[in-house]
Amino acid sequence: MIQLQVEVPIACFRQSWAREFAETYPVPPPATVYGMLLSLLGEWDRHRYCGAQLAIALLSQPQPSTVIRTFRRFKSKDIQDPANARPDYQQLLTDVQIVVLVKGSLAHDLERAFENPELINRSGGLSLGESRDLVNSITPIPVVPKQSRWLIRDEDGILTLPYWVDHVGARGTRWQRYLLQTLESQEIPELAWTEIRPD
Repeated sequence: MIQLQVEVPIACFRQSWAREFAETYPVPPPATVYGMLLSLLGEWDRHRYCGAQLAIALLSQPQPSTVIRTFRRFKSKDIQDPANARPDYQQLLTDVQIVVLVKGSLAHDLERAFENPELINRSGGLSLGESRDLVNSITPIPVVPKQSRWLIRDEDGILTLPYWVDHVGARGTRWQRYLLQTLESQEIPELAWTEIRPD
């Protein structure tokens, strides 16, 4: 297992059903965190680490704000058509700090990447969410800070988050319900772990 602390100054984890108002989830979904870890390794095949398990906790209380920005939706085949771009509101989170625990072969390869970064062949900035949402730091840590709020799987949880995203259509996207909970014990419960799998 590897434990990572991740800091992102500004991010948006756009809710899957958001349309004109791009609302954000309060915490990055497991699918988003998994994508960031693949990018860290320079891995393009998202099926490579199926079966990996992630546990995610918030260290900070990210502050929401709303901005107006241009979104592109292709209404016309002509990509230069002004009808393809329109301003809409987007919600952002400021000061996102999370802890990610990883188990499986993905954890092994992440450990190797931190020990020997020269072995990693990747391109571009490391983002959590949109490409604009650059990671400020990602650091292995020996102990998870107290007062972390963990994503806990719960059938009655108020957060419904994707742990696998179908980028071609929504049919293959997989969801799990969660709640955010501060644990009294330092031991991570089984319900904090999410297995990354497409089925």
